[in-house]
Amino acid sequence: MIRHVVLCRFRKDQDVAAIFKALTQLQDRIPGILAISSGADNSPEGLQKGFSHGFTVDFIDAAARDAYLPHPEHQAVGKMIVEALEGGLEGLAVLDWEM
Repeated sequence: MIRHVVLCRFRKDQDVAAIFKALTQLQDRIPGILAISSGADNSPEGLQKGFSHGFTVDFIDAAARDAYLPHPEHQAVGKMIVEALEGGLEGLAVLDWEM
């Protein structure tokens, strides 16, 4: 299993709930997605470095993740996310690891 972790610095004026709803719908549209989880930061540590929200996408394997990346539905939601971030791609951090 591959876990895809994304941290976001959303602009204050964005409807993050609508963005995360569109993201969650990808699970029904793109094969190989096991689970999608998203939410607002609530850590008391103070180490967020401006990241306000995050989400994870769990894939059955690396091949499913690799097929997801160029998928048109992912590209559309990804564009929506980047347009809502502070500084575009500068407001995004992505890590993947094998579980």
